[in-house]
Amino acid sequence: MVDIATVGTFLVASAASFFMAWAIGAGSSGSTPFAPAVGANAISVMRAGFLVGLFGFAGAVLQGANVSEAVGRELIGGVTLSPIAATLALSIAAALVAIGVFTGYPIATAFTATGAVIGVGLAMGGDPAWAKYREITALWILTPFVGGGIAYVIARILRGESISESSVLVALAAVVGAVVANIEFAVLGPPDGGASLAQAAAGYVPLSSGVGVPLATVGMMILWAAPTALGVRNDPDRAQRRFLLVMGGLVAFSAGGSQVGLAIGPLIPLSGDVGVPLLALLVGGGFGLLAGSWTGAPRMIKAIAQDYSSLGPRRSISALIPSFAIAQTAVLFGIPVSFNEIIVSSIIGSGYAASGSGGGVSASKMGYTVLAWVLSLAGSIVVSYAGFRVVSAFL
Repeated sequence: MVDIATVGTFLVASAASFFMAWAIGAGSSGSTPFAPAVGANAISVMRAGFLVGLFGFAGAVLQGANVSEAVGRELIGGVTLSPIAATLALSIAAALVAIGVFTGYPIATAFTATGAVIGVGLAMGGDPAWAKYREITALWILTPFVGGGIAYVIARILRGESISESSVLVALAAVVGAVVANIEFAVLGPPDGGASLAQAAAGYVPLSSGVGVPLATVGMMILWAAPTALGVRNDPDRAQRRFLLVMGGLVAFSAGGSQVGLAIGPLIPLSGDVGVPLLALLVGGGFGLLAGSWTGAPRMIKAIAQDYSSLGPRRSISALIPSFAIAQTAVLFGIPVSFNEIIVSSIIGSGYAASGSGGGVSASKMGYTVLAWVLSLAGSIVVSYAGFRVVSAFL
């Protein structure tokens, strides 16, 4: 029989989790993906907000398991988060995010949620999960260089005269098709894992997996490249805007898969006690993202789109492609990552290709943002650790 107190604790934690999901949906993961397309007049603000909510929900349900499991079970060793610890982690993280939302300080959700779980886990007497921390740190440090570098290269190629822009766009579509073919979906794999579209398609081909998966990948590349080639031949500008819309959808989908775990991960240790399956948590987190995107994202999209309109379609495409790839890498390895960090670094990289500068992002502003990220992580660890100690003393 389920304990009433445990159910009550789970409901309190779920409320904090839903607020976290709402803040994520209303923030960068809900407003950034389609802002370039809005800035290029390829889609209206309200339609963008509607679509980003749907894509984010789909990503949360289909790809959110890896990051959710990592946040809930892999950030601390030797102990399992207690109901009180999980509730405190979510409540403190949600409160810090709320402070950032209402005061305008750039408090990073990924750093805050990760730090909160680590803080309460250490306060419980758990051991630091150094192997996981090395993975997380490596991705966090490499993201600005990899994302910015890829965006720089793509923007330079698009601006170059040696290869036509139409040919580059078709090649980029093929590359994106290859990535889409090999990202994992929970519904395609066995109960304890996922499988990619290429792996699923290879199962219908009477060839070994060593041949079937590459063959399916090539087929997906052709499926993505062919419509783009036809579009750029008929109307290059319209094809470019359509490509922006497609990339916006993929980035929104990836954001849902990578960010929902920040909201529902701490609930996973509690879910077994109350009999709530992971899929139900993912659906609940997805609805939180959806609500945030539909209620809060349109205003943010409109504001951010003004910045993207000065970037132009080329720089926007250059920024969205590495954002999609990095977000999917985070999903694959189950690593919580800041979507703000991904997007900002990609924009700066494309900006250097266009004008030799950071695209209007000042060094002082960037330094202030990085400092806010570091303080978000350190502050959430300290506050969560102290909060659990205080609550434990009274209980």
